Amino acid sequence: MGFFHYLVLFVLLSLPVLLGAQKANISLGSYLTASDDASWRSPSGDFAFGFSRINNQDLFLLAIWYEKIPGRTLVWYANGDNLAPKGSKLQLNNNGNFTLTGPQGQEIWNPKSSTDGVAYAAMLDDGNFVLAGRDSNYLWESFKNPTDTILPTQVLELGGKLSSRQTETNYSKGRFQLFMKTDGNLVLRPIGLPTDFPYPAYYESNTDSADEMNSGYRMVFNESGDLNVFLRNGSVVNLTKNRTKSMGDYYYRATLDADGIFALHAHPRTQTNGSLGKTWFAIWSVPDDICSDMDAGTPTDLGGGPCGYNSYCRLDEKRRPLCECLPGFSLSDPNNKLNGCKQNRIPNCHQDNAKPEDLYEMQELPNTFWPVSANFEQLPGVDEDDCKRLCLHDCNCMVTTIREGTCWRKKLPLSKGRMDYNVYGKAMIKVSKSDAPSDEPSAGNSEIEKKDRATLILVGAVFLGSSVFLNFLFVAAISLFVFYSYKTKLKPTHTSNILEPNQRTFTYRDLEEATDGFKEEIGRGAFGTVYKGVLLSSNSRTYVAVKKLDRMVQEGEKEFKTEVSAIAKTHHKNLVRLIGFCDEGSNKLLVYEFMSNGTLASLLFGMSRSDWNKRLQMAFGIARGLTYLHEECSTQIIHCDIKPQNILLDDSFTARISDFGLAKLLMSDQTRTHTGIRGTRGYVAPEWFRNMPITAKVDVYSYGVMLLEIICCRRGLEMENENEEEVILADWAYDCYKEKILDKLVEDDEEARNDIKRVEKLVMVAIWCIQEDPSLRPSMRTVTQMLEGVVQVSEPPCPSPFN
Repeated sequence: MGFFHYLVLFVLLSLPVLLGAQKANISLGSYLTASDDASWRSPSGDFAFGFSRINNQDLFLLAIWYEKIPGRTLVWYANGDNLAPKGSKLQLNNNGNFTLTGPQGQEIWNPKSSTDGVAYAAMLDDGNFVLAGRDSNYLWESFKNPTDTILPTQVLELGGKLSSRQTETNYSKGRFQLFMKTDGNLVLRPIGLPTDFPYPAYYESNTDSADEMNSGYRMVFNESGDLNVFLRNGSVVNLTKNRTKSMGDYYYRATLDADGIFALHAHPRTQTNGSLGKTWFAIWSVPDDICSDMDAGTPTDLGGGPCGYNSYCRLDEKRRPLCECLPGFSLSDPNNKLNGCKQNRIPNCHQDNAKPEDLYEMQELPNTFWPVSANFEQLPGVDEDDCKRLCLHDCNCMVTTIREGTCWRKKLPLSKGRMDYNVYGKAMIKVSKSDAPSDEPSAGNSEIEKKDRATLILVGAVFLGSSVFLNFLFVAAISLFVFYSYKTKLKPTHTSNILEPNQRTFTYRDLEEATDGFKEEIGRGAFGTVYKGVLLSSNSRTYVAVKKLDRMVQEGEKEFKTEVSAIAKTHHKNLVRLIGFCDEGSNKLLVYEFMSNGTLASLLFGMSRSDWNKRLQMAFGIARGLTYLHEECSTQIIHCDIKPQNILLDDSFTARISDFGLAKLLMSDQTRTHTGIRGTRGYVAPEWFRNMPITAKVDVYSYGVMLLEIICCRRGLEMENENEEEVILADWAYDCYKEKILDKLVEDDEEARNDIKRVEKLVMVAIWCIQEDPSLRPSMRTVTQMLEGVVQVSEPPCPSPFN
């Protein structure tokens, strides 16, 4: 009987705990709708899981955050690359599916792992969100799928990783990764976005070993705020043993920040008089000098370093990287100082036979170097003056450095630049003199003002010899003239607003002057010719590409209106931006941003082969751009002429889809359209020739052909090829795939041969794209997911039923 009483007492005492735990569980059928107050809290209230508004917009992250800390510190997020609009819904369905969908029902995120048998979800007090089965085992958990943060009690197993975000306010995947390698070494390394391809590490825990028993196998973040690597022999390596100790009760978190620094942070749990208002503070971080450590290991010119291309890095007082653009350059992305810089003015080496000294000057940066980047000349024993002069007279040279008695000449893009006061020397950057700021009025304005003054003096002299009444009229006239001139000077011109987000209307005269009478042709298509131009404003020069439609027949009229309408609706990093247009009778012109590195065709089929990983990034970018055109625009756009000649490269070699002149617009409730044959031989989908309805799958076909060209750096059709079986690239690629001899496709490309598994995957994706039956081709979204490893690539069938 006594035992029974004890048992009842134990149950009664445990009841509140059991009820509390039950209440913390999230049952099947529960859901959250994207809004500011939508969240599920942990039992203690320390953490919350739900929707967090981003940048004061009606866009939300599905995230976990510290609930008791002001300012909402996020520790995990699901949809950084695909923010959820207001009204999106997160639901734990009765069948156990856990899915975030948009207002129109489109899927935004799911756990991407098997969740069969889910009985409930829970937000735990340690910051872990879990999907649990009937036996309470975890089928999925946020701790096993971290983003940029690791919390106490969390473990990073072999193969586990953290990924930085793009910026503090942009939660897309960034350029840095913390990775627990299979050899037991914990490393920080840059990656080649959008892939996870690793560049050499800039920090290592040195917990690897030739003897496997002495190597690490997991990193554990304990509740005392220490980061430890456990070795297989039972010993522990404390990575944070030299950290600043925190007295009292603290929250801890370790983050891989957007600038590539891995840091341990602390925050007081309770706000006492001494800590009132105190926020997170760093108590340990690595590396100590990211500017120098980025190339301290295995030297490579791959990747842009901590600051991106055409910039240089220096440390602030907290040992964080500060990124600066070279003189004559500005940020590629004004919202991201870590993403490199672009050139304000493209040099013209043959400008009216002028001397280089009249056009350019060499601006100095002390103690600034790019040790592994873009050297094309090494000249020992050359002094500083000769080093400058040689660069001024060399069209390829943009930067020269002089160090330890040697002159180094460099071309763009420059990577891993740093300012290092421990090394004596300097860099000298070639800058156009017209880029230099000046308080002097321009020559044209000065001449006008001189003529105005001469006219006034002459008129004044005549009137001063006349009557007082005429003098009065003279003063009045002068006053009106001055007022009118002042108003005219204040009036903005067309080009002063040209870089505003909306397109601008130009006159034909504007563009004739901008192109110097349509002097420099840079491209030609079926409907028009493209000229290089420059738009002048009060303090800058903006290079543009002006497309002039040559044949104003009815089809040309339609071409013009289609292109303006299509591009006006688009905004994506992998599409060329339309700046404005001219519509004056038969004069119809389009003004685009200028792409400094030409076409993808010139890069693929030129004399020298481009870097393998750079080509992969271009392929991924084009796929994303097409996904945007097909699925993410308010009006679907089918390009209809995807080929390397219509892919342009900006100054950082980002691929941009251009020439929407052949685009066929579909309203949102349409999926197919009939139209005449369009496109270019070799890239045209078979349905064009069969009077079949045309869908977005014609672009998928063209992309597949182009993907093979990107892989192999050769044209899809080579009639002059001596080997008959290699004439048509698509057929040859399928034969090589089936016979397992893919190395023949890339036999002259060592980088690709060393990455043959990825070559096989990309060829498989391309074969799916070029299926003759359009229904067998994947959508461009699926193609993108295949390339990024989100969707597994199955074995493709033969693309042609006649083979």
